[in-house]
This record gives sequence, structure tokens and C-alpha cells, in this order.
Amino acid sequence: MNQNAEYRAVNDAVRGQFFRRTWAMITPYWRSEEKGRAWLLLAAVIGLSLFSVAISVWINHWYKDFYNALEKKDTAAFWQLIGYFGGIAAVAILGAVYRLYLTQMLTIRWRAWLTEKHFSRWLAHKNYYQLEQGGYTDNPDQRISEDLNNFTSGTLSLGLGLLRNVVSLVSFSIILWGVSGSIEVFGITIPGYMFWCALLYAAVGSWLTHLIGRRLIGLSNQQQRFEADLRFSMVRVRENAESIALYNGEPNERQRLSMRFGKVWQNFWDIMKVSKRLTFFTAGYSQIAIIFPFIVAAPRYFTGKIELGELMQINSAFGNVQENFSWFINAYSELATWRATSDRLLSFQQAMSDNEQRTPAIDVRPEGERLVINDLGMDLADGRHLLTDADMTVEPGQRVMLSGRSGSGKSTLLRAMGHLWPAGHGSIRLPATRYLFLPQKPYLPIGTLKAVLSYPQDDSVYAPERYAQVLETCRLPHLVSRLDEANHWQRMLSPGEQQRLAFARALLFAPRWLYMDEATSAMDEEDEATLYQALIDELPGLSIVSVGHRSSLKRFHGRHVRIDGGRLQEQQLT
Repeated sequence: MNQNAEYRAVNDAVRGQFFRRTWAMITPYWRSEEKGRAWLLLAAVIGLSLFSVAISVWINHWYKDFYNALEKKDTAAFWQLIGYFGGIAAVAILGAVYRLYLTQMLTIRWRAWLTEKHFSRWLAHKNYYQLEQGGYTDNPDQRISEDLNNFTSGTLSLGLGLLRNVVSLVSFSIILWGVSGSIEVFGITIPGYMFWCALLYAAVGSWLTHLIGRRLIGLSNQQQRFEADLRFSMVRVRENAESIALYNGEPNERQRLSMRFGKVWQNFWDIMKVSKRLTFFTAGYSQIAIIFPFIVAAPRYFTGKIELGELMQINSAFGNVQENFSWFINAYSELATWRATSDRLLSFQQAMSDNEQRTPAIDVRPEGERLVINDLGMDLADGRHLLTDADMTVEPGQRVMLSGRSGSGKSTLLRAMGHLWPAGHGSIRLPATRYLFLPQKPYLPIGTLKAVLSYPQDDSVYAPERYAQVLETCRLPHLVSRLDEANHWQRMLSPGEQQRLAFARALLFAPRWLYMDEATSAMDEEDEATLYQALIDELPGLSIVSVGHRSSLKRFHGRHVRIDGGRLQEQQLT
């Protein structure tokens, strides 16, 4: 199965079980170590939401008395009811403020918990690496940052909104049923006819809304992906600014960015078209809803069966019932966005699950004191064989140089040793002792130079003078005064300086085994010789497996193994 087909299969599986999987994504937080505070906040928010419904019912009864006072020109009752309304409004404002505040507090706490869980899972099992290599998910950074934010806020907003609407619907349905009376149609008496009118009006509106706006779900999903792709492309320009500038590649990058934005543009226009049709309908639906209850209740008012206050109370109750029945219509755009966000998070989780459950084709594990490669085969995604039935043993203290033509599989062999290569067969037994990999392009985290040197350990592990010593040894004396400076060192330092910094890191870490993938490719031969000799002198007994092309490296290795024609061939050092 190719990458795109597998990606589609993941998404299809997610969509087929959407509600069950979404529920499984929602519930863990409410059973976690945070559950006490989470449930307390949720209870408070629900209580304030129900209180807002009570305020609405309170105001509905106030309508009846207020308009009756107007009809009767009762001045004393009028001013009394104005004062009464002021009290209701003050309480309503206080409740609304704290409902929003506590909802935001619950949202950020839930988001923080989910974010930490996703951080842990994404960084575990090499998910962050394998998912990028397999192409199963786009922009995991957006999914963890924006999508989790939208998911938590959207879930609470929609969930609380639905609860508030259900309670409000029950409350106002009772009021509307009681005040609307009955009507006779074709000889049949229909009690509470205003309630049934509101139900029918909302049902037809909800069906038409879904019919008109259902494309928004897919379009919203695509919009999030296209926006993230555009941001990623701009970040790539920033990361490679110097190379682009030297190539004079600005026209090409502009074309590339314009193409990315073109997808954003086109998809947004599609959203606009659907939204325009949906807004035409929902706006018309809302406007008609203003006068619809007056039209339906007018015959009873003009025949004197109800007073003005009761007419206004009916209008208010009908409006609330109709609005509650129409929750689906009013929340449709938000529901579409939430569904798209949930789909993206679910497909992300599915891809991580698939990677975690995948049985490694190459059996790599720490065992013993030697490096043992047995019956190792490595395959590319297109089925080509890089290595076939390879065997090799490296004893403690040996230094082995791997060479071969470009693309022969030298770096891939080191990736397999690091649990990063999925396709192939055979076994690798790594020595069960302290080890370190030095890739060709070192990773330098943003932070203090001490933190860069001590990575992946904390910068408090080593004495301050030790940092200065390794910098001096690795021909970086000009950086000693900047050890406490925080910066983006990958941009600040040349490729050769970055590789020398990686050697300083190795001297600090003091591994028993060191695996290097062309770790001196950006250095001159003098620096290369100095650093290799420093490793040999300062770390006695160090075992080295290094990939390299230069003949100057041979004198630092006791063995030379060449990859040729998919085979490991021992070479004589000259």
C-alpha cells in the first residue's frame, strides 16, 4: 500500500467510527488525576448555564406583566417593573461573566492536559520521526497546537450549548404549551398548537440547513490543512534563508508559496460560496421567525382571547422554543469546524497507533558487550535492496570505518542501528552500554549554549569549567564567553562549527560506543584529525563506528568495511 493510499485508509477508518472514537478522546481527562477539579469546574459551568435559562424564564414572565402594565397605563407598576428588570439584569450579567470565566478556565486546563499527553505520545516510539517518513499525517504541529485548542473549546461550547438548549426547550415548551391554547384544523382539535408550529418550523429548517451546508465539514478540514501547509512552507524559507539567497531562488520560492496560497484561496472561495447559500437561508429563517409567532397567535389576540401581555409572552416563549429547536441550524458552522478538527485529531491518533503496533522488520535490541549484525537486509520503499544478508561483529574498543558509494546504504545502516529503519529483515544487537549517535547535521536546540552542549541531558549535569574545556579542545574558544547566552545556534554557527560542537557534546557525554554518520563532512582535514584524536585520547577504550568518505579517516580506525553491491566487505587498511 503506498503512502497516500494508507493515509486515505486511516482517514476512512476514522470516519467509520467517528462518534465512538471521539468519545474515547473526550473521556480520559474526566477520569484522570485532574478529574476532581475538572468535574467541579464543569458542575459550576453547568450550574451557571442552567441559571441563565432560569433568568430567561424569569424575563419571560416579566414580559407578561410589563406589557400588561403598558396596556393598562399603570405608571406605578411600570416603574416597579423597570426596577425589577434592573435587578434581573445585574444578576444575569454577573452569571454570564463567571460562566465565561470558568468555561475558559476549564478549557485551558483540559487543553493543557491533552497537549501534554499528545507531546508524550508523539515523542514516544519515534512517532515524530516515523510519521514524517511515512507521510501519514500532515503538520502534526498544527494538530497538537491549533486542533487541540479548537477541539477543547469547541467540545465545551457545543456540549454546554446543547445542554442549555435542552433545558431551555423543556422550560419554555411548558410555558408555550400553557399559554398558546388550542386550534381546530379540519375538525381536529390540536392542543398547544404553537408548540407544534415551533417544532415543525425548526425541523424543516434543520433539514434544509444540513442539505445546504454539509459540504462545510470537508472544506473546513481542507482549509486547516492548506493553511498549515502554507505556514510550513514559509518556515522552510526562514530556515534555509541563506541557501535560497545564494541560489537567488526567490522567484522559485515565490512561485511555491503562491501555489500553496492558491490552494488556500480556492478552498476559501468554496467555503464562501457554501457559507453564502447557508447564510441566505439561515438569515431568512431567523427573520421570518420574528414575525411567525405573531402571525400564528394574532387570531386569538384579535378575538380578545388573550391580552397584549400574553401575546408578548407567547412571542417570547415561541422565540425561545423555536431557537432551541433550531440549535442545530445556528450551530451548524461551528459543528462543521468541530467535526473537521476532530477528524484531523483522530487520524493523527490512528497514525500513531498504527506505528506503535507495527512490528519492527529488523530486530534491534541492546544485548551483551559487542555490536553484532546478523543476516541483515535493508529495503527501500520502492522494493529495492540496499543490503542483503549482511553479517558483522564489532568488539569493544574497536574503531570501524564504513564506506561505499553514495546511496549504497551506509547512513541507512546507522539508522537501522538507531531503530529508525522499518523495512528489511535480520537482527542487530547493540552493546548494552552508554552510547551516542552523531548525525551529519547536528541538532542544536534553541537555548543557552550550555543546554546545546549537554543535550539530551540537563545543563546542570556538568561542572561549568568542563564546558569551557571541551570547547577549547574542539577549537571553539571564541564560544567560551557565550556559554550562558540563549540563541538560535543552528543559525548562528557555520556547518563546521556545528559539527565541532557535536564533538564537544560527545566529549561531555563520554559514551562507550559512538556511532558517527559523516560527522566531519563540513570540517577541514586538520580539524577532523584534531577532533578524532581528542576522542581517542580523552575517551580511552571508546568503540567507534563511523561512516566516511575521506581517506584521511582511515588512520583513526583499525578496521575498514565497505558496502558494495549490497554486501559488507572487509577491506585492508593501507
